[in-house]
Amino acid sequence: MNTDRDAPPTRRTSSPATATRFQLPFNPPLLHCLVSFHHWVCSSTTTLVPKLDISTERSKLNAGPFAVGLGCKHAIAYTQGEVYYGAKATINVWDPSIQEPNGFSLSQLWILSGSFNGSDLNSIEAGWQVSPALYGDSRPRLFTYWTSDAYEATGCYNALCPGFIQTSPHIAIGASISPVSSVSGNQYDMTLLVWKDPRLGNWWLSYGGQLVGYWPAALFTHLGSAGGHASMVEWGGEVVNTSPGGAHTATHMGSGRFASQGFGKASYFRNLETVDAGNSLVPVPLDALQTLAEDAGCYDINKAFDDGRQGWGTHFYYGGPGHNPACP
Repeated sequence: MNTDRDAPPTRRTSSPATATRFQLPFNPPLLHCLVSFHHWVCSSTTTLVPKLDISTERSKLNAGPFAVGLGCKHAIAYTQGEVYYGAKATINVWDPSIQEPNGFSLSQLWILSGSFNGSDLNSIEAGWQVSPALYGDSRPRLFTYWTSDAYEATGCYNALCPGFIQTSPHIAIGASISPVSSVSGNQYDMTLLVWKDPRLGNWWLSYGGQLVGYWPAALFTHLGSAGGHASMVEWGGEVVNTSPGGAHTATHMGSGRFASQGFGKASYFRNLETVDAGNSLVPVPLDALQTLAEDAGCYDINKAFDDGRQGWGTHFYYGGPGHNPACP
């Protein structure tokens, strides 16, 4: 296995230091995957073409081969219009309630390139998720995902198919994460960075500054080609809504609290950055960040910027309870 690579990107401009009070340890790194699992495939992308309706474009990819009649709801922030070679964020971790056995709730980043007019969309994804059907429990777990054809025939979670190559002997994809945040209690978060090796073209993942593994360039078309790059980056949450009993799911996104409840109650992503062509980390300007929530009565999102003592830079709160009087 050739794992030669250039160094991870460095921060191009000065930005606040990452808070150390949020260090997040792992449970013993046991990979817990069900190889026979046929997962639900949700829309995980927005339009890569300016001036198109993002909600409409998401609906085009709202179902895969195992997702007939399935809807997904999102609360995301995204940036586009530049050339991106990776992304970074610090995400706090929760154990959201999942209503349906085949439901899930996740918080992740997306690295995207391609179009919605065919089947050439490339996506690299990483974050934490709670999925009883996939893992057999309701604990949040570190996960990866990829596709090179708009979720049609390629790609999978974790190691359920050939794709992501784990190199770390200490951090396992699919491992449970603990401790987790609690409402009005301690908050715990994790820092994820995905970037493209400028020499070999592989896309690497680090967790808390430790290399976890990589997606080989050969998996992709747009992202894997010489000079291949992303044209959009997203951060945020996604849940499955199977409308049990005709009502919206009560599956929580993040903490299950709306964005307006803020720190200690709502979920957050902080210190949003992208990787530029010089392999440098660049803070995302607040005015370059757009947000989307298909139904703010179910799940919502609020963005903000902090350059003070907290040092969160561009960040956002997001989430919600799902089914409630404003989300019937």
